[in-house]
Amino acid sequence: MPLWDALIQYGSTERGLVMILGDSCTGKTCLLIRYKDGTFMSNNFISTVGIDYRNKLVEIDKTKVKLQIWDTAGQERFRSITSSYYRDADALLLVYDVTNRGSFENIRNWLAQIQEYAKEDVQITLIGNKVDLASQRKVTSDEGKQLAAAYNIPFVETSAKTGQRVQETFYELTKRLILTANGANFKDGAVVDLATDSRSWYPSYCC
Repeated sequence: MPLWDALIQYGSTERGLVMILGDSCTGKTCLLIRYKDGTFMSNNFISTVGIDYRNKLVEIDKTKVKLQIWDTAGQERFRSITSSYYRDADALLLVYDVTNRGSFENIRNWLAQIQEYAKEDVQITLIGNKVDLASQRKVTSDEGKQLAAAYNIPFVETSAKTGQRVQETFYELTKRLILTANGANFKDGAVVDLATDSRSWYPSYCC
C-alpha cells in the first residue's frame, strides 16, 4: 500500500518541509507568524539570521501533515547557507513585496537557484505580500500572474498584516503535497491562480 494511502486509511501523520524564500524585508517572517500564531509582528524585530523554523500540524481529508516551515534570511551573505537546504524541501514559498519592485525583479534569480539546487518535484508558490499597502504598490497583480505563468507555478497575493489569504495559501500548498505524494502531476497543468480562485476553503488545524 502506498505511504500516503496508508496515512489516509490509518490516520497517521506525515511531515512536509516548507521553506519561505525571498529578499530581505518582504515579510517572510510575518507570514510565518501570521500562519502559525494568527498574529502580526510589527516592524520592531530583527531580521532572520540563517534559518529559523516553526511546526504546525494540519489535517485535510483525514490526512494529518506536520508542516515544518523554515523561515530563511534574504540577505545575499546568507544565500549559500539557504541554498544548501533546498534539496530537503518539499515545498517553497517564494515571496516578494508588492511595494518593492526590486524584490519582484529578483524573483527570477531565486528561481534560478531553486532550479539548480532543489529537487525536481518541489512545489513552488509565488507570493506577492503586503497588499494592504495599496497606495504604495509598485508591482501589479497582472505582473505577478504573468511571472507565475512563465514558470507554471501558482500565484497568490497576501497580507501578513491583515491575514488576507495567508491560511488559504498554506492550506492549498498542503493539499498539493498530499496530491503529489499520490501521483498527481502539477508540472503539465494550468497555473493555479490562488488570487482569484473562488473555491471555498475549509482547513482543519490540530493543536
